[in-house]
Amino acid sequence: MASEPPKAMVPSVQAPQHFVPPTGREMRTQAVHRLQVGLLGLCAMLLLVGLANIVMDRARLVEERDPVEEIIAAQQEEAKKPATDPLADIGVVPAADPSATPEPVEIEPIEPGPVE
Repeated sequence: MASEPPKAMVPSVQAPQHFVPPTGREMRTQAVHRLQVGLLGLCAMLLLVGLANIVMDRARLVEERDPVEEIIAAQQEEAKKPATDPLADIGVVPAADPSATPEPVEIEPIEPGPVE
């Protein structure tokens, strides 16, 4: 039946078996082993939390932007002029924006050089 193990797997017991209590040395060894495992677990958790803290600090530093950089970026955007058509600027072709008028450009006369 399923509730009884097969007879070949159970060794035959010829004499009564008695429980032998562990000696003081064995108990001390078990206590030291448990203490070592516990301390190792605590150290592992401490290192894991420290590593997570370092990762979070680095992520926070990357997300923060320096206010000076924001001011410089805003000034650079203001300094940029919109792209214009150079031919419309000198008056060769009409301007794409009808309200914009080209600024007059002064042309210096070319002086002829000495003829050799």
